[in-house]
Amino acid sequence: MAAKIYYNDDADLTVLSEKTVAVIGYGSQGHAHALNLRDSGVDVVVGLSENSSSRAKAEAQGLRVENVADAAAEGDIIMILTPDQVQAEVFTKDIAPHLEEGNALFFAHGFNIRFGYIEAPQGVDVAMVAPKGPGHTVRREFEAGRGVPALVAVEVDASGQAKDIALAYAKGLGATRAGVIETTFTEETESDLFGEQAVLCGGASQLIQYGFETLTEAGYQPEIAYFEVLHELKLIVDLMIEGGIAKQRWSISDTAEYGDYVSGPRVITPEVKENMKAVLADIQDGTFAKRFIEDQAAGGPEFKKLREKGESHPIEATGRELRKLFSWNSDQIDEDYTDGSVAR
Repeated sequence: MAAKIYYNDDADLTVLSEKTVAVIGYGSQGHAHALNLRDSGVDVVVGLSENSSSRAKAEAQGLRVENVADAAAEGDIIMILTPDQVQAEVFTKDIAPHLEEGNALFFAHGFNIRFGYIEAPQGVDVAMVAPKGPGHTVRREFEAGRGVPALVAVEVDASGQAKDIALAYAKGLGATRAGVIETTFTEETESDLFGEQAVLCGGASQLIQYGFETLTEAGYQPEIAYFEVLHELKLIVDLMIEGGIAKQRWSISDTAEYGDYVSGPRVITPEVKENMKAVLADIQDGTFAKRFIEDQAAGGPEFKKLREKGESHPIEATGRELRKLFSWNSDQIDEDYTDGSVAR
């Protein structure tokens, strides 16, 4: 069945005209949601802890900032954009006590609803608006008069207007300019986690590391290995985004295309697909969510150990040196992520 896609004419921003949106968090997504909604004429308040380093930034950008509890009390729509592992605590402590019948609880990822870490009280809408792009892209595209596609889902329609509110919110972000696809919390959460783990993050990272190891262990220079298995990956992915795998194959050399057909299946074997199914099963039955949340509750010992192991891989040291050679890819990028200002 073809997906239902909504555009500007399918959403009415006036649905939000008498409502206040409380955006909880001001990270990658939070700043984009708050600024885009504000610039779309929506009344926005940002909820942040008293000691949040983002408070000054949000205020400097002309936004009204309150502590989380006060913002939640003021908001008719409360969009939770804090990290997955802290959402339940923030909800229980600062949001739930202030929810009233007729309020709407919004998310940009369904993790905590899907796995039962957050349960909204009766009479409260539960919906999702999930832009399919990082926050800086959501903001940049909005300012350019374009938009980033998004997903919308309604888990609880207590008001009878949850979908209309979600579509209006998506329009305020600029998402309906590009297209908004209807989904469910379960579908979004499970497919998102699977995509991250099996292909986009886990799969790609492991494939790159194994490729680098194979070449360097065979005696090839690390710098050459880096270019061949990591640097050029962006060129290939960009072609896929522009026109699918078919355009990527059309654009590369005949030698590369032939190698794609005959060697790709030797590396990514049917056993890999079976492993992917096992990953999906762990997501579907809650095994992954339980492991992640329990580790985070303990201070993240496994998470920190795995991060340290990944950052110590030889490809990282090679990449840091090579990236300095490119004027368009300065070492400022490395500084940004290591001090935690981009992704964390």
